Amino acid sequence: MMEMRLSAAFLLAAALAYAGVDGAVTNGTNGKPQSGATVTLYQTTNQGPQNLGSVKTDAQGKFAFTQDVQPGVGGGPLLLQAVYGGVQYNKTITPGTPTTGVEIPVFESAKTPGEAKVDQHMMVLEPSPNGNLQVTESYVFTNTGKTTWNDPDRGTLQFALPAAANGKVEVNVLAPGGLPIRRAADPGTKPNTFKLDFPIKPGESRVDLSWAMPFTSPGQFQEQVLAKAGATRLVAPVGVTFSGDGITQMGQEPTTKAMIYNVAGPDIQVKVEGTGVFRDPSQQDAGAGGGGGGDANNGSPGVSENLPKLYGLMLGNANLGESMLAVKWILATVLGMLALGFALLYRKGDPMAAEESEKASESAATAETKAASTKAASTKASGHGRGLG
Repeated sequence: MMEMRLSAAFLLAAALAYAGVDGAVTNGTNGKPQSGATVTLYQTTNQGPQNLGSVKTDAQGKFAFTQDVQPGVGGGPLLLQAVYGGVQYNKTITPGTPTTGVEIPVFESAKTPGEAKVDQHMMVLEPSPNGNLQVTESYVFTNTGKTTWNDPDRGTLQFALPAAANGKVEVNVLAPGGLPIRRAADPGTKPNTFKLDFPIKPGESRVDLSWAMPFTSPGQFQEQVLAKAGATRLVAPVGVTFSGDGITQMGQEPTTKAMIYNVAGPDIQVKVEGTGVFRDPSQQDAGAGGGGGGDANNGSPGVSENLPKLYGLMLGNANLGESMLAVKWILATVLGMLALGFALLYRKGDPMAAEESEKASESAATAETKAASTKAASTKASGHGRGLG
């Protein structure tokens, strides 16, 4: 009897040592286990994501992969992707995180927004001395409900571009628990309008637009806003100012020194004066004496110049491992610095953030930038296609 117990204990320990990845899919709308969902396991590597197989959840919503894989061993994190109701739900397993008992929530879908809405709309305008205006827009969605807003026919985001943009726009999306990926926008019902088929899941999602147009400063910038937001902000790099009816200066973001303006709306019409682009944070000290906050003449690459290239490299290829390891670090730092300062200043309704918060932001940004440069310098990315969302 004792030998049988020892043998059973040994087998149990061995099973736990090679437990693979298992867990359950739960329907967050009704709180019940979700059967019949398709779950796929990916191991991220420098050569791209390796599909380790797909399984269906059983009657209790449970799934299991028997492969002996660990996050960070031989590559990056593990990625679990559950598909339910035509929508993908992701769960990233980072090093040090348990690979057993993983919970993946999914939700019922509806064509109506429900509790989903555009919480913030932020636009970064970067007029360069060469007569070009680079525009980067971010729509932040919040969904406090228990259903996913999914409307492939009408789209969950409608937007318009000035005719001068010639309809050329790069769209990148970030869902809760996922990684940034590229999406294509479809033509809208009117000229120069577009719609985006992107499910808005419970939690916070973000849609980033990047486009350019000819522009001579000083000049008038106009854009029709089709998706009304709780707050609309304009961001100007050093050397650039905005003015006009309904435009209110809110304050300066502490790290990038960008000036942030509130727009009363509904549409955007501002006078833009000056030129300037955001520089790569790793180059902030180089050429600091150059005019205009890092324009194209001082040798420091701007965020507007790097962002499309980084997105094209990271979001436009199917190699998830390369995407994460190659440029995520710099991109996250560039956007994170602006977002952190923006949150410190305005999300809490305090346009004059405390000096301690500014110092903490700058210190964190400096540390992240150094780590980003190290990570990016040691990684190469290749291949094209569509990422995982």
